[in-house]
Amino acid sequence: MTSVLRVEGGHPLIGTITVRGAKNFVPKAMVAALLGDTPSELRNVPLIRDVDVVSDLLGLHGVHVDFDQSRGVMCLEPTNVELARRSDIDALGGASRIPILFCGPLLHRLGEAFIPELGGCNIGGRPIDFHLEILRKFGANVEKRPDGIHISRPAEGLRGTVVDLPFPSVGATEQTLLTAVRAEGNTTLRGAAVEPEIMDLINVLQKMGAIIAVDTDRTIRVEGVDHLQGYRHTSLPDRIEAASWASAALATGGDIHVLGAHQPDMTTFLNTFRKVGGAFDIDSEGIRFYHPGGELKSIALETAVHPGFMTDWQQPLVVALTQASGLSIVHETVYENRFGFTKALRKMGAKIQVYKECLGSTPCRFGQRNFLHSAVISGPTPLHAADITVPDLRGGFSHLIAALAAEGTSNVAGIDVISRGYEHFLTKLRQLDARVEYSESVRA
Repeated sequence: MTSVLRVEGGHPLIGTITVRGAKNFVPKAMVAALLGDTPSELRNVPLIRDVDVVSDLLGLHGVHVDFDQSRGVMCLEPTNVELARRSDIDALGGASRIPILFCGPLLHRLGEAFIPELGGCNIGGRPIDFHLEILRKFGANVEKRPDGIHISRPAEGLRGTVVDLPFPSVGATEQTLLTAVRAEGNTTLRGAAVEPEIMDLINVLQKMGAIIAVDTDRTIRVEGVDHLQGYRHTSLPDRIEAASWASAALATGGDIHVLGAHQPDMTTFLNTFRKVGGAFDIDSEGIRFYHPGGELKSIALETAVHPGFMTDWQQPLVVALTQASGLSIVHETVYENRFGFTKALRKMGAKIQVYKECLGSTPCRFGQRNFLHSAVISGPTPLHAADITVPDLRGGFSHLIAALAAEGTSNVAGIDVISRGYEHFLTKLRQLDARVEYSESVRA
């Protein structure tokens, strides 16, 4: 049984919607509350499945979570942190990759942690080896067993270390920060990710009492402290969701005012959106994205770590590029398996070819590894309705955009995956006059 959205396409999305806090930040800030000796308050929290999963995980570990969903305000009380039962953690582990980030805080608070099999989107290898090696560098004992990974703190506690990342991994950077802030001595992290969500996590940790310096060469230095207090913080808005709705406006010939969208975090996307032929107006409340008429233009694009073009922006924009005149080239350099979603687009009439070669200005780390990580999109091609299945979060929203842009009525199965990262997306579709009908229990 699966959820299905019936979509009558061919109608522009027009109206106003609101984005709240970033999916790639809020769950990490929730985990950071484990480090504090006093309660924390997080504002602008979205109602998404990843927030529910982390709330449940925190509850299993003795943290009292009070979430006012209408106001988007969450209070986290970590006074009575305790070990959770492994069976309970297992029940939630498959839904998210967040449990690995509990390790550092739990080692500081309780001296041990347990990590089950991890979930998340199937978009390429995101091994936890970096995380485990980082924990070992701080002195943690890591033991892999059939039921999961058992991690313990040495009697003398965790100690600061030097971490060199071969690639600016967001998850590995978060792991280092959450472990280093209460480790004894100094920690140096080289090759760090510096995405806006990382910087906002640093803001939270600094409010809690951490001492963290960020150099211009992707080096982060942390001076460990004995104790941290709770924080009060308002999350930065979700730049991925904002860009997704922008791509939907472009692909459907629509006009969407995204309240909460933040220009400084979207500079690279906005430049690309304008090059393709989209238009936008920025005001004090957000950004209005719209198709101004005329032909869309083909582009050459490479994804990259911040401040480059974000990999999560790529998939929704590819749908819009099917309507651009000429050949567009997209070179994916962050995840090796991010073009699986194009199979459904080809079924709907898109002309997209994927290649193993690096079709970008410079070779990337996937170029000699037999991965289909470059795409050539020929347009404009009319899209027609089809029955399709959502593969993952971002690919799923891209399928949804394609169904909205296509002529005819599509059935999009597995649509609930989108709720992992897009708050009230069905409500927002209706606010934009989308013609959709949702069914919860339809046989796949």
